[in-house]
Amino acid sequence: MKLWIRRVHLMLALVCGLFIACLSITGALLIYAKDIQTLLQPEKWTVHNQGPVLTFSHIIDGLEANTGHQVKRLMPEDDPHLAWQATLDSGEYVSLNPYTAKILYRYDYYSTLYGFTLGIHRWLLYQDNDNTMPLRNWVSISALVLILEVIVGFYLWVKPKNRIKRLAIKRRAKFRTLMYQLHTVLGVYLAIPLILIAFSGIAFNWKSVTQGVVEAVTFSRVEVRPVPAPLPKSDSLSVIAIDNAYRNAIATFPNARLFRIYLPTKPGEHIGFRLQNPGESHAYSWVWTNPLNGKVTGYYDASKANTATQVWNFKYKFHIGGFAGPILQLVWLFIALLPALLTFSGFYFWYKRHFK
Repeated sequence: MKLWIRRVHLMLALVCGLFIACLSITGALLIYAKDIQTLLQPEKWTVHNQGPVLTFSHIIDGLEANTGHQVKRLMPEDDPHLAWQATLDSGEYVSLNPYTAKILYRYDYYSTLYGFTLGIHRWLLYQDNDNTMPLRNWVSISALVLILEVIVGFYLWVKPKNRIKRLAIKRRAKFRTLMYQLHTVLGVYLAIPLILIAFSGIAFNWKSVTQGVVEAVTFSRVEVRPVPAPLPKSDSLSVIAIDNAYRNAIATFPNARLFRIYLPTKPGEHIGFRLQNPGESHAYSWVWTNPLNGKVTGYYDASKANTATQVWNFKYKFHIGGFAGPILQLVWLFIALLPALLTFSGFYFWYKRHFK
Protein backbone atom coordinates (compact mmCIF):
# COMPACT_ATOMS: atom_id res chain seq x y z
CA MET A 1 0.00 0.00 0.00
CA LYS A 2 2.71 2.42 0.99
CA LEU A 3 4.69 1.60 -2.16
CA TRP A 4 1.61 2.25 -4.32
CA ILE A 5 1.04 5.61 -2.63
CA ARG A 6 4.68 6.56 -3.18
CA ARG A 7 4.27 5.78 -6.85
CA VAL A 8 1.17 7.97 -7.02
CA HIS A 9 3.17 10.73 -5.30
CA LEU A 10 5.89 10.35 -7.92
CA MET A 11 3.58 10.12 -10.93
CA LEU A 12 1.70 13.27 -9.98
CA ALA A 13 5.01 15.10 -9.69
CA LEU A 14 6.20 13.81 -13.07
CA VAL A 15 2.99 14.93 -14.80
CA CYS A 16 2.60 18.39 -13.24
CA GLY A 17 5.89 19.06 -11.48
CA LEU A 18 7.26 21.59 -13.96
CA PHE A 19 3.96 23.48 -14.02
CA ILE A 20 3.82 23.49 -10.22
CA ALA A 21 7.38 24.85 -10.13
CA CYS A 22 6.38 27.53 -12.65
CA LEU A 23 3.38 28.57 -10.54
CA SER A 24 5.60 28.58 -7.47
CA ILE A 25 8.30 30.83 -8.91
CA THR A 26 5.93 33.25 -10.66
CA GLY A 27 3.72 33.42 -7.56
CA ALA A 28 6.73 34.34 -5.44
CA LEU A 29 7.80 36.96 -7.97
CA LEU A 30 4.32 38.52 -8.06
CA ILE A 31 4.58 39.39 -4.37
CA TYR A 32 7.23 42.00 -5.19
CA ALA A 33 6.86 42.42 -8.98
CA LYS A 34 5.32 45.89 -8.77
CA ASP A 35 8.01 47.03 -6.35
CA ILE A 36 10.70 45.67 -8.67
CA GLN A 37 9.33 47.37 -11.78
CA THR A 38 8.97 50.64 -9.87
CA LEU A 39 12.58 50.36 -8.72
CA LEU A 40 13.85 49.57 -12.24
CA GLN A 41 11.77 52.23 -14.04
CA PRO A 42 10.93 54.99 -11.53
CA GLU A 43 10.25 57.51 -14.29
CA LYS A 44 7.23 55.46 -15.38
CA TRP A 45 5.71 54.63 -12.01
CA THR A 46 6.65 57.37 -9.53
CA VAL A 47 5.99 61.09 -9.18
CA HIS A 48 7.10 63.92 -6.92
CA ASN A 49 4.59 65.08 -4.35
CA GLN A 50 3.52 68.51 -5.58
CA GLY A 51 0.69 69.26 -3.17
CA PRO A 52 -2.99 68.47 -3.72
CA VAL A 53 -3.79 66.26 -6.70
CA LEU A 54 -5.95 67.56 -9.52
CA THR A 55 -9.68 66.95 -9.50
CA PHE A 56 -10.93 63.80 -11.17
CA SER A 57 -12.65 65.84 -13.87
CA HIS A 58 -9.39 67.65 -14.68
CA ILE A 59 -7.45 64.38 -14.87
CA ILE A 60 -10.06 62.58 -16.99
CA ASP A 61 -10.53 65.51 -19.38
CA GLY A 62 -6.77 65.83 -19.78
CA LEU A 63 -6.31 62.12 -20.47
CA GLU A 64 -9.09 61.99 -23.04
CA ALA A 65 -7.81 65.13 -24.77
CA ASN A 66 -4.23 63.82 -24.96
CA THR A 67 -5.02 60.22 -25.93
CA GLY A 68 -8.11 60.65 -28.10
CA HIS A 69 -9.74 57.80 -26.19
CA GLN A 70 -12.36 57.57 -23.48
CA VAL A 71 -11.22 56.69 -19.96
CA LYS A 72 -12.88 53.49 -18.72
CA ARG A 73 -11.22 53.11 -15.33
CA LEU A 74 -9.15 55.31 -13.04
CA MET A 75 -6.93 53.78 -10.36
CA PRO A 76 -5.76 56.28 -7.71
CA GLU A 77 -2.93 55.54 -5.28
CA ASP A 78 -2.71 56.22 -1.55
CA ASP A 79 1.05 56.75 -1.73
CA PRO A 80 1.64 60.37 -2.89
CA HIS A 81 4.83 59.29 -4.68
CA LEU A 82 3.19 56.68 -6.92
CA ALA A 83 1.75 57.46 -10.34
CA TRP A 84 -1.93 56.75 -10.93
CA GLN A 85 -3.08 54.29 -13.58
CA ALA A 86 -5.96 54.47 -16.04
CA THR A 87 -7.52 52.18 -18.64
CA LEU A 88 -8.68 53.53 -22.00
CA ASP A 89 -11.53 52.20 -24.13
CA SER A 90 -8.88 50.99 -26.60
CA GLY A 91 -7.62 48.52 -23.97
CA GLU A 92 -4.43 50.49 -23.50
CA TYR A 93 -3.16 51.45 -20.04
CA VAL A 94 -1.78 54.82 -18.99
CA SER A 95 0.48 55.79 -16.11
CA LEU A 96 -0.03 59.45 -15.19
CA ASN A 97 1.03 62.19 -12.83
CA PRO A 98 -2.04 63.10 -10.71
CA TYR A 99 -0.57 66.52 -9.90
CA THR A 100 -0.25 67.63 -13.53
CA ALA A 101 -2.30 65.06 -15.53
CA LYS A 102 0.86 64.43 -17.58
CA ILE A 103 1.09 60.99 -19.16
CA LEU A 104 4.21 59.18 -18.01
CA TYR A 105 3.78 55.89 -19.86
CA ARG A 106 1.31 54.27 -22.27
CA TYR A 107 1.49 50.50 -22.21
CA ASP A 108 -0.05 47.12 -22.76
CA TYR A 109 -0.75 45.64 -19.33
CA TYR A 110 0.90 42.29 -20.05
CA SER A 111 4.07 43.93 -21.36
CA THR A 112 5.01 45.08 -17.86
CA LEU A 113 6.96 42.89 -15.45
CA TYR A 114 3.93 42.47 -13.21
CA GLY A 115 1.48 41.84 -16.06
CA PHE A 116 3.80 39.42 -17.85
CA THR A 117 4.41 37.43 -14.66
CA LEU A 118 0.69 37.44 -13.86
CA GLY A 119 -0.11 36.15 -17.34
CA ILE A 120 2.26 33.21 -16.86
CA HIS A 121 0.96 32.53 -13.38
CA ARG A 122 -2.72 32.49 -14.27
CA TRP A 123 -2.95 31.18 -17.86
CA LEU A 124 0.62 30.45 -19.05
CA LEU A 125 0.43 33.45 -21.42
CA TYR A 126 -1.47 31.53 -24.07
CA GLN A 127 -4.51 33.12 -25.74
CA ASP A 128 -6.35 31.57 -28.67
CA ASN A 129 -7.95 33.39 -31.60
CA ASP A 130 -11.06 34.13 -29.52
CA ASN A 131 -8.92 35.83 -26.83
CA THR A 132 -9.77 33.12 -24.32
CA MET A 133 -7.22 31.48 -22.05
CA PRO A 134 -7.73 27.70 -22.37
CA LEU A 135 -4.67 26.88 -20.25
CA ARG A 136 -6.26 28.48 -17.20
CA ASN A 137 -7.84 25.12 -16.50
CA TRP A 138 -4.48 23.39 -16.71
CA VAL A 139 -3.08 25.89 -14.22
CA SER A 140 -5.97 25.07 -11.87
CA ILE A 141 -5.41 21.35 -12.39
CA SER A 142 -1.74 21.81 -11.49
CA ALA A 143 -2.73 23.67 -8.32
CA LEU A 144 -5.15 20.87 -7.49
CA VAL A 145 -2.37 18.32 -8.03
CA LEU A 146 -0.22 20.34 -5.62
CA ILE A 147 -2.94 19.98 -2.99
CA LEU A 148 -3.07 16.22 -3.60
CA GLU A 149 0.71 15.99 -3.46
CA VAL A 150 0.80 17.75 -0.09
CA ILE A 151 -1.93 15.47 1.30
CA VAL A 152 -0.22 12.32 0.00
CA GLY A 153 3.14 13.50 1.29
CA PHE A 154 1.62 14.18 4.69
CA TYR A 155 0.14 10.67 4.72
CA LEU A 156 3.52 9.15 3.87
CA TRP A 157 4.99 10.98 6.85
CA VAL A 158 2.23 10.23 9.36
CA LYS A 159 1.69 6.55 8.52
CA PRO A 160 4.96 4.96 9.81
CA LYS A 161 6.10 4.99 13.43
CA ASN A 162 8.62 7.47 14.87
CA ARG A 163 7.03 10.25 12.84
CA ILE A 164 8.09 12.92 15.36
CA LYS A 165 11.72 11.87 15.17
CA ARG A 166 11.56 12.25 11.41
CA LEU A 167 10.83 15.95 11.81
CA ALA A 168 14.41 16.61 12.93
CA ILE A 169 16.96 18.19 10.59
CA LYS A 170 20.55 17.07 11.04
CA ARG A 171 22.71 19.80 9.58
CA ARG A 172 25.79 17.55 9.41
CA ALA A 173 24.05 14.86 7.42
CA LYS A 174 25.00 14.10 3.82
CA PHE A 175 23.47 16.29 1.17
CA ARG A 176 20.95 13.70 0.00
CA THR A 177 19.85 12.95 3.57
CA LEU A 178 19.64 16.65 4.40
CA MET A 179 17.51 17.31 1.32
CA TYR A 180 15.18 14.46 2.27
CA GLN A 181 14.81 15.84 5.80
CA LEU A 182 14.04 19.32 4.47
CA HIS A 183 11.57 17.85 1.98
CA THR A 184 9.73 16.07 4.79
CA VAL A 185 9.91 18.72 7.51
CA LEU A 186 8.94 21.70 5.37
CA GLY A 187 6.18 19.73 3.66
CA VAL A 188 4.68 18.69 7.00
CA TYR A 189 4.94 22.00 8.83
CA LEU A 190 3.68 24.09 5.93
CA ALA A 191 1.07 21.66 4.60
CA ILE A 192 -1.96 23.69 5.71
CA PRO A 193 -0.86 27.11 4.35
CA LEU A 194 0.25 25.44 1.09
CA ILE A 195 -3.15 23.80 0.65
CA LEU A 196 -5.02 27.02 1.44
CA ILE A 197 -2.87 29.15 -0.87
CA ALA A 198 -3.34 26.66 -3.72
CA PHE A 199 -7.10 26.50 -3.04
CA SER A 200 -7.42 30.30 -3.05
CA GLY A 201 -5.61 30.37 -6.40
CA ILE A 202 -7.99 27.82 -7.88
CA ALA A 203 -10.90 29.98 -6.66
CA PHE A 204 -10.05 32.67 -9.23
CA ASN A 205 -10.85 30.23 -12.04
CA TRP A 206 -13.14 27.49 -10.73
CA LYS A 207 -15.39 29.86 -8.83
CA SER A 208 -18.57 27.80 -8.50
CA VAL A 209 -16.83 24.70 -7.13
CA THR A 210 -14.57 26.51 -4.68
CA GLN A 211 -17.39 28.81 -3.61
CA GLY A 212 -19.44 25.73 -2.81
CA VAL A 213 -16.63 24.49 -0.56
CA VAL A 214 -16.52 27.82 1.27
CA GLU A 215 -20.29 27.76 1.73
CA ALA A 216 -20.18 24.20 3.06
CA VAL A 217 -17.46 25.04 5.57
CA THR A 218 -19.05 28.29 6.79
CA PHE A 219 -22.68 27.05 6.72
CA SER A 220 -23.80 30.16 4.85
CA ARG A 221 -24.15 31.41 1.28
CA VAL A 222 -21.84 33.81 -0.53
CA GLU A 223 -23.83 36.96 -1.21
CA VAL A 224 -24.39 38.14 -4.76
CA ARG A 225 -23.40 41.78 -5.07
CA PRO A 226 -26.42 43.83 -6.15
CA VAL A 227 -26.21 45.62 -9.48
CA PRO A 228 -28.23 48.81 -10.00
CA ALA A 229 -30.74 48.90 -12.80
CA PRO A 230 -29.63 50.67 -15.99
CA LEU A 231 -30.28 54.38 -16.11
CA PRO A 232 -32.53 55.92 -18.76
CA LYS A 233 -30.44 56.04 -21.90
CA SER A 234 -29.00 59.39 -22.85
CA ASP A 235 -27.48 60.56 -26.10
CA SER A 236 -24.44 61.80 -24.20
CA LEU A 237 -21.83 59.76 -22.38
CA SER A 238 -20.04 62.85 -21.05
CA VAL A 239 -19.22 62.50 -17.36
CA ILE A 240 -20.11 66.01 -16.32
CA ALA A 241 -20.49 65.35 -12.60
CA ILE A 242 -17.55 63.12 -11.64
CA ASP A 243 -16.33 65.36 -8.83
CA ASN A 244 -19.79 65.75 -7.35
CA ALA A 245 -20.33 62.02 -7.77
CA TYR A 246 -17.15 61.31 -5.81
CA ARG A 247 -18.23 63.61 -2.98
CA ASN A 248 -21.56 61.83 -2.78
CA ALA A 249 -19.88 58.41 -2.85
CA ILE A 250 -17.55 59.30 0.02
CA ALA A 251 -20.46 60.81 1.93
CA THR A 252 -22.16 57.41 1.64
CA PHE A 253 -19.13 55.66 3.21
CA PRO A 254 -17.18 58.43 5.01
CA ASN A 255 -14.43 56.14 6.33
CA ALA A 256 -13.85 54.24 3.11
CA ARG A 257 -10.70 54.23 0.98
CA LEU A 258 -11.14 54.79 -2.74
CA PHE A 259 -9.74 51.92 -4.80
CA ARG A 260 -10.99 52.41 -8.36
CA ILE A 261 -13.43 54.46 -10.40
CA TYR A 262 -15.31 52.79 -13.26
CA LEU A 263 -16.64 55.26 -15.83
CA PRO A 264 -19.62 54.59 -18.11
CA THR A 265 -18.78 53.60 -21.68
CA LYS A 266 -22.30 53.31 -23.06
CA PRO A 267 -25.70 54.85 -22.37
CA GLY A 268 -27.48 53.67 -19.24
CA GLU A 269 -24.33 52.86 -17.26
CA HIS A 270 -23.51 54.30 -13.86
CA ILE A 271 -20.26 55.63 -12.46
CA GLY A 272 -18.97 52.92 -10.15
CA PHE A 273 -16.78 53.70 -7.13
CA ARG A 274 -15.08 50.64 -5.69
CA LEU A 275 -14.23 51.28 -2.04
CA GLN A 276 -12.69 49.55 0.95
CA ASN A 277 -14.63 50.05 4.16
CA PRO A 278 -13.09 49.45 7.61
CA GLY A 279 -13.22 45.74 8.40
CA GLU A 280 -12.70 44.65 4.80
CA SER A 281 -9.61 42.74 3.69
CA HIS A 282 -9.84 44.32 0.24
CA ALA A 283 -12.03 46.78 -1.64
CA TYR A 284 -15.35 45.03 -2.21
CA SER A 285 -17.81 47.81 -1.31
CA TRP A 286 -19.42 49.88 -4.04
CA VAL A 287 -21.26 53.13 -4.60
CA TRP A 288 -22.93 53.86 -7.94
CA THR A 289 -23.89 57.32 -9.14
CA ASN A 290 -25.66 58.97 -12.05
CA PRO A 291 -22.98 60.35 -14.43
CA LEU A 292 -25.08 63.35 -15.37
CA ASN A 293 -25.79 64.75 -11.90
CA GLY A 294 -23.63 62.75 -9.49
CA LYS A 295 -26.53 61.50 -7.37
CA VAL A 296 -26.12 58.14 -5.65
CA THR A 297 -28.09 55.42 -7.44
CA GLY A 298 -27.09 52.47 -5.26
CA TYR A 299 -24.51 51.14 -2.82
CA TYR A 300 -23.23 47.92 -1.30
CA ASP A 301 -21.39 47.65 2.03
CA ALA A 302 -19.28 44.48 1.87
CA SER A 303 -18.01 44.99 5.42
CA LYS A 304 -21.47 43.89 6.66
CA ALA A 305 -21.55 40.73 4.54
CA ASN A 306 -22.08 37.31 6.10
CA THR A 307 -19.30 34.88 7.04
CA ALA A 308 -19.18 33.01 3.72
CA THR A 309 -18.88 36.27 1.79
CA GLN A 310 -16.15 37.61 4.08
CA VAL A 311 -14.17 34.37 3.71
CA TRP A 312 -14.68 34.38 -0.05
CA ASN A 313 -13.59 38.01 -0.33
CA PHE A 314 -10.49 37.28 1.74
CA LYS A 315 -9.08 34.90 -0.89
CA TYR A 316 -7.19 37.58 -2.82
CA LYS A 317 -5.34 39.09 0.13
CA PHE A 318 -4.66 35.65 1.55
CA HIS A 319 -3.32 34.34 -1.75
CA ILE A 320 -0.75 37.15 -2.05
CA GLY A 321 0.03 37.40 1.67
CA GLY A 322 -1.05 41.02 1.73
CA PHE A 323 -3.06 41.04 4.94
CA ALA A 324 -0.56 41.48 7.80
CA GLY A 325 2.37 43.63 6.73
CA PRO A 326 5.82 43.14 5.18
CA ILE A 327 7.02 40.43 7.58
CA LEU A 328 4.19 38.13 6.57
CA GLN A 329 4.92 38.90 2.92
CA LEU A 330 8.44 37.54 3.46
CA VAL A 331 6.93 34.41 5.00
CA TRP A 332 4.60 34.11 2.01
CA LEU A 333 7.57 34.50 -0.32
CA PHE A 334 9.21 31.47 1.29
CA ILE A 335 5.96 29.46 1.22
CA ALA A 336 5.41 30.42 -2.44
CA LEU A 337 8.86 29.07 -3.37
CA LEU A 338 8.34 25.86 -1.39
CA PRO A 339 6.44 23.92 -4.11
CA ALA A 340 9.36 24.49 -6.48
CA LEU A 341 11.78 23.27 -3.80
CA LEU A 342 9.65 20.19 -3.07
CA THR A 343 9.32 19.43 -6.78
CA PHE A 344 13.03 19.73 -7.55
CA SER A 345 14.05 17.80 -4.44
CA GLY A 346 11.53 15.07 -5.34
CA PHE A 347 13.01 14.79 -8.84
CA TYR A 348 16.46 14.66 -7.27
CA PHE A 349 15.51 11.70 -5.07
CA TRP A 350 13.96 9.90 -8.03
CA TYR A 351 17.03 10.51 -10.19
CA LYS A 352 19.42 9.31 -7.48
CA ARG A 353 17.34 6.22 -6.87
CA HIS A 354 17.20 5.17 -10.54
CA PHE A 355 20.32 6.63 -12.19
CA LYS A 356 23.02 6.76 -9.56
